[in-house]
Parts: sequence; C-alpha cells; structure tokens
Amino acid sequence: MIKTKIASLLLVGAMLLASCQPAKNETKQENQKPNVVVIYLDDLGYGDLSSYGATELQTPNIDALANGGVKFTNGYASSATCTPSRYALLTGVYPWKNKSARILPGTAPLIIDTAQVTLPKMLRTQGYQTALVGKWHLGLGTGHVNWNEAVSPGPNELGFDYAYYMAATQDRVPTVYLENGMVEGLDPNDPIEIDYKNNFEGQTSGKDNPELCEMMWHHGHNSTIVNGVPRIGFMKGGEAAKWSDIDMADHFLAKAQDYVKTHKDQPFFLYYAMQQPHVPRTPHPRFEGKSGMGPRGDVILEADWCIGEFMKTLEEEGILENTLIVFSSDNGPVLNDGYFDDAVEKLGNHTPAGPLRGGKYSLFEAGTRVPFITYWKGTIQSGVSDALVCQMDLLASLAKLTGTEEASTDSEELLDVLLGKSADGRESLVIEATTRTALRKGNWLMIPPYNGARKNKQVNIELGNDKVFQLYNLKEDIGQQNNLAESNPEKLAEMLESFKAIRGESYSKTQKLELK
Repeated sequence: MIKTKIASLLLVGAMLLASCQPAKNETKQENQKPNVVVIYLDDLGYGDLSSYGATELQTPNIDALANGGVKFTNGYASSATCTPSRYALLTGVYPWKNKSARILPGTAPLIIDTAQVTLPKMLRTQGYQTALVGKWHLGLGTGHVNWNEAVSPGPNELGFDYAYYMAATQDRVPTVYLENGMVEGLDPNDPIEIDYKNNFEGQTSGKDNPELCEMMWHHGHNSTIVNGVPRIGFMKGGEAAKWSDIDMADHFLAKAQDYVKTHKDQPFFLYYAMQQPHVPRTPHPRFEGKSGMGPRGDVILEADWCIGEFMKTLEEEGILENTLIVFSSDNGPVLNDGYFDDAVEKLGNHTPAGPLRGGKYSLFEAGTRVPFITYWKGTIQSGVSDALVCQMDLLASLAKLTGTEEASTDSEELLDVLLGKSADGRESLVIEATTRTALRKGNWLMIPPYNGARKNKQVNIELGNDKVFQLYNLKEDIGQQNNLAESNPEKLAEMLESFKAIRGESYSKTQKLELK
C-alpha cells in the first residue's frame, strides 16, 4: 500500500513537472520584446503580387501576409532607386540630404556615417540581436577596398552583429559573398582585383566576347562575364569565392533560416534583403518557366516560395506569434534593365505597376509606391489601410515599440498605424527619383518642373519630368492622367509652400521653387 501511494505520488509529480515544461515548439521568448523581420525585395512593383491585383502571377505566401496583416495601399519607399531607399530605411533620414545616397558602384565607400543612428544600432540598445542577410548596396570601406582582407567599415560598424551579404547588386562585381566583412571562400593564392573603368589584361568581357554570354546584355552590362552573365565592372581572380547565381535565393534563404534557428531564444532584428526581381534574373531550375512570362516572373514566384519557407521556419521554431514582419520593396518595377531576358516580350497581360504610372527611376507613383505589408500573428488584425506610410518611418515606430528614446530624424512614429490600430498616417512625404524630388500630401502629388528627357528610352519608363508644374489628385486619378496645376492654382500654391518648408527654396541644382 505504501509503495503504491509512493508510486502514485511520483507519477503525479512527474505529470506536474511535465506540464511545466515547454512544448516542443514553444519559445523561450515569453514576456520578451517581439522579434522584428524586414523582408525587402528589389524592384518589385505595386502590381506584381496577386494580393495587390495581379491576375497573371499568383503569390500565395506573400498574399498570406497581406491577408493576415495590414495591406497598405499608400505605402512608399523613399526613392525610386535602391541605394537611397535602403539608406532611408536604415537611418530614418531623407536620402536627398546625403549627396552620396545614389545608385552606387560596387567599390563605393560606406555612405552611412558610423556615428549615425541606424535601425540595428537603436534595437541593440534594447537587447536585440541584429543581422543582415542579402543585398547591401550602401558602400563598404573608405573607397579603396582590398577585397582580400577584412573590409571595414561596413554593416557590422552600423549595428549589425552578424552580416552575410553581397556588396552591391547581382549585376555588379565583385560577385562574391561577404560574411562580417570577409569574402567567403577566398583562395589567398587567387586574390580579387576590381576596376570599374578598365579591364584587366587578358580578361574577356561581354562587350568583346558576346559568344561567351549565356545571357545577352542590352545596355550597360557588358564587362566581366561570371557564370555566363556579363556584369557592370571588371573583376579578376577570386574564382573559388564566386557565387552561383541560380542558387542565390536558396543560399540567402538558408542563411536567414539558420539565423532564426540559432537566435530564437532572445529578441532579434533580421534585415532579410532579397535580390529578386532585380537583374540578372536567374531563377533556380525548379522555377524556370513556371510563370510563363520569362525569368522576371519566375524569380517573383521563387521569392514568394522563399518567403513561404521562411515563415514555416518561424512557425516551426515557435516564434511566429512573437515576430513582427514588415514586407516591402526598395522601389518600383522595371522590365528591361540591362539584359535581354524576355521580360518585355513575355509580359502578356501582366502589369507590374498595377494602376500606377511610371516605374523605377520615375517621380510618377509607380517609382515609389510599392507593396507594403505588416504582419504579426495574433497581434495585428487583418485589414487594408489607406494611410500614408513610408519605410523611413520604421525607425521611429520601432523605437516606440521597443521603448527606445526616439532619435531626431525624418522618421515619423506611426506604430499604431503599422499595427492596424490607427488610420492616421503621414500628412506629407517628399519622394525622390535620382536627384529629383516631389511632394505627396494628403491625396495630392505635386511634381515641380524639371528639364531633361520625359522618358528613359533604355528602360522605356516615364521619368515624370516636365517643364511645367504637375499636380494630381491621386484619389480620383491614380493613373495620373489629368494635370490639375493650371485649373487648381490654390492647391498648387499650398503644395508648393509645404514642399518649400521641407525641401527648401532650391529643389535642384538649376531650379528654384516659384510660380510663374
């Protein structure tokens, strides 16, 4: 009897102890601050997702974020090109305030001051682990990089504890991965040499040896050939370190998944900067031909799959409900951006810009208005928001979320908007395309006069340039077909004063803001 009672007590104790143990996939992050993941695509247009109206492409995994979170219809990158948008995202500062925040060559120096406030620096003060996986393109070093030794300063000096990245873009040399400033897999007996002006003696190029190109260049991409793809810039050496283009999406995905698995027990910030659908579009054979619209459509499907796999990892590791996901793109779409890859010929009925006018490089809406989604399972209620938000606002908003003292930047604190609790977004936003700027305020967009071509003929995209003021009511004319500058001078004058208050009297090197 006594033995029976003892056995019963031991059994009850074991059951109680077991009930206190975490389940297989439970996280240790209870009562901790949420993880933050920014998933950033490259050249994805407002109309490239089925959740944003695409009918020829189906993107179920990204759609799951949009349908389960807040889908913003007025979400903006700061700029219509990549480097300045990434600068604004990480610093919360308008990129036109930094003259170096332009599309950079692969050898450009770091354009963010190491003393500057950044997203990862700010989150580190609150105990966050911080990581970059993917595309960087904000410069490295001081302008004289030796790729055969530690490259510094770079992402690690800006607050990233861990950084695994390509220096610039997939179409630029060096075509290698770096891990915390060191080129991965480099053979010291085969040093890397980079030159953006002159080729190295005895080296082939896309321009001189088109017969060696598996992907033919259209404009600008005719220098060193790597994996059959001609690039921007010349590279010699580093053969063992060169990446495999068709495996790049899988490679970055694996790094992002591994980071989650090994850092799940403490709050982390992960900047997952994917390369799709930027050129050269090199889908893995699993996705080749899947879209029916050439490599551009294929890599969008590939990106959607990668995001689905990444989300599965968060769920399997038991941290999905404690992770805020922000999904967006660095700028609008472009079809032919330097290679003949059937993006134009096989487009069919797909409209990458959706109902918007313009695209990458443009001051028209399709240049900067992009897919923008926030998702946090169990915390964010699903819905659609017309609030005006910008990626630049993440810094101030995440500062509020994590209890950080807000730094003085151009970032606006819109946490409740991002969480779907408020519809009161920004009042105004200065958008940028290369050196040109314009003003979005309320439902209106004002573009000041600019000299220069109205269309970039190489990429066949309207730039938004005109010799007169342009004024559009985006609520009534999302396609920007009716210029109301002459018929609504009062609104134009109001917009002009607001623009001056932010941008100043001069909005370009040669022109000042004045009505004639």
